[in-house]
Amino acid sequence: MPESQLAPIVALLLAVIVIGFEQIVQWRFGAMGVIGLTLLAIGVKSRNVTCSCIGAVVLAMLLTH
Repeated sequence: MPESQLAPIVALLLAVIVIGFEQIVQWRFGAMGVIGLTLLAIGVKSRNVTCSCIGAVVLAMLLTH
């Protein structure tokens, strides 16, 4: 299979994994878990330390509760 045909399949599988992980977090930790995970992901992607720290703190508080 050519590499150009493989890229959409990999992107689709990655999207399914990310959505599945988000659903597991939401089921286990509720809306605050999704907010924390989103803040952490946005902070890491944009290299914003404040945003990623807030997301990490929210997730840590949910885990210790």
